[in-house]
Amino acid sequence: MAPLLEVCNLTLRRDDGSGSAILNNLSLEVTEGEVVIVQGESGCGKTTLLQCIAELNIYQHGEVLFRGQPAKAYGIPNYRTHVQYVPQRPSLLPGTPLQFLDKVKQFSARRARCEEIKTSKRGSTDPVTIAQEWGIHRILWDRDWSTLSGGESQRIALAIALGLQGADILLLDEPTSALDPESTAAVEKTLVSMLPEAPISAPKGNNTPRRGTGPRALVWITHDPEQAQRVGTRTLNLSHR
Repeated sequence: MAPLLEVCNLTLRRDDGSGSAILNNLSLEVTEGEVVIVQGESGCGKTTLLQCIAELNIYQHGEVLFRGQPAKAYGIPNYRTHVQYVPQRPSLLPGTPLQFLDKVKQFSARRARCEEIKTSKRGSTDPVTIAQEWGIHRILWDRDWSTLSGGESQRIALAIALGLQGADILLLDEPTSALDPESTAAVEKTLVSMLPEAPISAPKGNNTPRRGTGPRALVWITHDPEQAQRVGTRTLNLSHR
């Protein structure tokens, strides 16, 4: 199976390229159905790697390919509807989550992606419905972001990423770090259930049935070794590089 995503000899250095390397000649392939766990000690470049894959950081060497093509071939805004970064802590945004969701839907790249999804086998899932499965009541979508707790903001931001139904790959930066065990389990179940079947060669750390209605693969940062075992099919440890 051809990889969905290829990271080829990626190097990023501090101080606009003149300093020490945060990522040095790193390569990675991600295939459909995989949950690639990214681990490592603080400061080893986990978040930086995800931001490079999303073309949010400028790197000095290497390339990132999605379905065999660089981001520029798609246009960066369109590429980011296919390969989407979900930060650990959503930025403090003006207004309410519902207003933010409505605004995102109006982006031209997002509208074009929604038209593609309509002709595919992947259905549309309401972010509010997803969030309800994680204990987020409808009323919270009408509250200002600034009034939400860290766990509420984290779940809503993730529900928006899933519910937009455009991303082939979600880049998840500790998506359950602010959640209690019950909410964490619910989020894990939803994420894994929306994936297609994992490659036969990949060990399955989660027995949740997969429907193939959402992202095609996940790249997931976690500091929790038990979570890595539950959801991961493969682990990349940046501390060992």
